[in-house]
Amino acid sequence: MRAIQIVRPRQLAMLDDAPTPVPAEGEVLVKCSHVALCGSNMGQYTGEGLFGDIAFPNPVGWAGHENIGTIVESRAEGWEPGTLVLAQPQGYYGFAEYIVSRPPAIARLPKDAPDIASLVVAQPLATVLRALTRTENVIAKRCAVLGQGPMGLIFTHILRLMGASEVIAIDPLDWRLDWAERYKADHVINPAKQDVAAAVREITGGQMVDLAVEASGKAEALATAALLPRPHGRLFVFGMPHYEKQEFPWYHVFRNNIQINTCVGPECGAFFQTAADMVVDERCACLGDMVTPRMPWDKASEAFEMYAECAKDSMKLTLELD
Repeated sequence: MRAIQIVRPRQLAMLDDAPTPVPAEGEVLVKCSHVALCGSNMGQYTGEGLFGDIAFPNPVGWAGHENIGTIVESRAEGWEPGTLVLAQPQGYYGFAEYIVSRPPAIARLPKDAPDIASLVVAQPLATVLRALTRTENVIAKRCAVLGQGPMGLIFTHILRLMGASEVIAIDPLDWRLDWAERYKADHVINPAKQDVAAAVREITGGQMVDLAVEASGKAEALATAALLPRPHGRLFVFGMPHYEKQEFPWYHVFRNNIQINTCVGPECGAFFQTAADMVVDERCACLGDMVTPRMPWDKASEAFEMYAECAKDSMKLTLELD
């Protein structure tokens, strides 16, 4: 089968003869039509931050995890061959033509959807849905989202959908802030041009926000996010940290009784079908717009480099297998 292997920082091997995985009891084998890139893949690709000490070459197919395809073999009750699915691969070996997956990290997709590729955004949406079950009410609350890549944009949209009174989008790239305005952010702040804490203080009349979500994983973004909640407000650390240890304004957080929460892990599979249904219908169909660009499988090297460099409008970049 075809597969991608990161053989050294910023270099891919495009394999044509990788072994096809075999589904175990309770698993399905999926032939993939679409595989998306994720910001969490970029440290792995560049060899930076926490990924500076990982062994190269990486395992074949690792660490793709946003896949759409058709079940071609099933050992899981209720999941028949021929079913179009969103599937999270076992072991995150998703940069491959075939993957194995198991419920609940599989969602049925309609074969007659007008734009099947757009439905891949349901995977990151599922992670945001899970995250928001781990924090308190957001209805009528002021919120700030740091980082307006795909994850941050999804938070921006969902917080508005859930009834947040105000959403402030923060990102150092103006073109991403344009996307945030498309998803109805009330205010946008570019930290390369403004002092973020001062701008939030002005926007909120000195009240600051009830909830700050850090969705980029950048050390400087997390340090800034910690300054934005009001006393007794909340900080949600969602972006994958780039380093094991980094500076953080602990005294400010401590003195202001700010609550900190985090969310990571494969448990988002329990939210796959809900997320897929939301993207199919009018609630979150607009999120499919960020599945851009779509590039052929053999352009993977170019795609990874574009994503690592935050090329303009490179949002939920997706590889298409013909």
